[in-house]
Amino acid sequence: MAVDTPHLDRVEWPRDLRDMSARELRAVADELRAEMVDAVSTTGGHLGAGLGVIELTVAIHHLFDTPDDILIWDVGHQCYPHKILTGRRDRIRSIRQGGGLSGFTKRSESEYDPFGAAHASTSVSAGLGFAVGRDLQGRNNRVVAVIGDGALTGGMSYEGLNHAGSLDSRLIVILNDNDMSIAPPVGAMSGYLSRLISSKSYRGLRDVAHHIAERFPRAVEQGVKRAEEYARGLVTGGTLFEELGFFYVGPVDGHNLDHLLPVLRNVRDDRAEGPILVHVVTVKGKGYAPAEESADRYHGVSKFEVVTGIQDKPKTNVPSFTKVFANSLIAEAEKDDKIVAITAAMPSGTGVDAFEKAFPHRAFDVGLAEQHAVTFAAGLAADGMKPFAAIYSTFLQRAFDQIVHDVAIQSLPVRFAMDRAGLVGADGQTHAGAFDIAYLGCLPGMVLMAAADEAELVHMIRTAVAIDDRPSGLRYPRGEGFGVDMPEQAEVLPIGKGRVMREGSTVAILSYGARLYEALKAADELASKGVSATVADARFAKPLDEELILRLAREHEVLITIEEGSIGGFASQVLHLLALRQVLDGGLRIRPMVLPDLFLDQDKPQLQYEAAGLNAPHIVATALEALGRGDTVAAEAGRA
Repeated sequence: MAVDTPHLDRVEWPRDLRDMSARELRAVADELRAEMVDAVSTTGGHLGAGLGVIELTVAIHHLFDTPDDILIWDVGHQCYPHKILTGRRDRIRSIRQGGGLSGFTKRSESEYDPFGAAHASTSVSAGLGFAVGRDLQGRNNRVVAVIGDGALTGGMSYEGLNHAGSLDSRLIVILNDNDMSIAPPVGAMSGYLSRLISSKSYRGLRDVAHHIAERFPRAVEQGVKRAEEYARGLVTGGTLFEELGFFYVGPVDGHNLDHLLPVLRNVRDDRAEGPILVHVVTVKGKGYAPAEESADRYHGVSKFEVVTGIQDKPKTNVPSFTKVFANSLIAEAEKDDKIVAITAAMPSGTGVDAFEKAFPHRAFDVGLAEQHAVTFAAGLAADGMKPFAAIYSTFLQRAFDQIVHDVAIQSLPVRFAMDRAGLVGADGQTHAGAFDIAYLGCLPGMVLMAAADEAELVHMIRTAVAIDDRPSGLRYPRGEGFGVDMPEQAEVLPIGKGRVMREGSTVAILSYGARLYEALKAADELASKGVSATVADARFAKPLDEELILRLAREHEVLITIEEGSIGGFASQVLHLLALRQVLDGGLRIRPMVLPDLFLDQDKPQLQYEAAGLNAPHIVATALEALGRGDTVAAEAGRA
């Protein structure tokens, strides 16, 4: 649906906003909101976060000289309005699509994206790096980092704030508070106070008072300074940030340009040393009723109908892996009151929200703090509980040291449930679960499992519950299962034992994880070409099924391993075994199939795996080439 945007049509780049009046900027904001709703309705994506920062985005680009002034968005969920205003409006309906715009900030996409981000809590640290770099190189541009209250739950944000507060570098941090309710009511008086506190006259008067105080004994001087800071803290809620060394301004109504513009203008023009924090209060989903009324404020949506807000979600009877995980864990927890579930700000994404409804006192959302989540789980395990840390593969990598130091070294039975393993579609390279097999597989004592389908996931959850003397990890992909029959009763799998799905004689295809059905398709295709293939599901990357692997190597001419992970994972474990057992000395042709050595952009998962070379035709081609039938492969490629 076309939207009428006469004011927004005048804006191709941020410089086009610079000479606009407040009235014109309000019109741009209204039209920008309508444009974003219309665009995301056709593509799906992150909606609520961007709607909440419309006025803030307009104000920043109006007042600051971007891209010379550095603007960093934490996480990037809220960057869609920013992209529209920075020369990418004509491509906004390609966002999160193959060959289109990224759903997050991305350095290679625009000079207005100076720092890429799709994981949380990085903006303050990165911004401080830009600020110190500016100072060391003798420049005078400004650095602005916008961080949401959700990202502020991540410990790294406090590490950045703490360091920034100890330096004289000028860094502007804007706290976009849309959920924490850490501010008093926002109205005319608080807006007036914020404008006053951020003004040069107030700062000048404050400096005079401090200079006078310096004439008194040190104890009196410190008392005067603290009295002034705590007075502002009691009025505005900024004591925490003052203690960290920031000059605090706020709260400011993030949807009222009459409040927002003068405060940000004062902050922009103030060249005092040291960091400053502007506390802006917004409403996630602002201005679009279905989003404002939704429980998650339409954080992430599929395509939807603009008028009603009804999302276009295809109906299916096949459960998602996430739902299977949640239901299976609930079933296990009904029998074992020591089972607890932990997530890091992703309750719905991991299924922990369903677990919480069943067991409200045994589910814990720790915020965007994966490091804490892992060590918290370690403490629970050390005290005899059975924790499941349900964390996306890509987010779990943020807590690698805690996995090593707090879990693995102590052989604590923390169970890592890694959703979104493998390639993930529209979220692209930053959210792909590519590395967990490698980074967990190198740890002594770790048990690693990968579910080939939803039925296997049920059994692996039961198996993880039974592993009570060491850590374990189970990985499963994003999206729907394969529609297999579900088991009536979950079983404990023999640790380190795979299963043979089909017996053959010439080529052995050993799959770890959800490429199993592509391997079975490949076996059918190979059979049509006169090549007999065995297909096996490894189930475990650690410990390996050595007996199965050695048999496959002994009885076949070619052994192909395939996994939805990077180099250094399952195939490396297999090759290490075969090398030590001297199997490679006898002429076995082995071909590891892993994700390519690059970060794949967003696209539909099937197309991503096509680009990665991990679909059935690629397995067939790999087998034929290993058998010396490359001419067949080349001829078929020519016909394709």
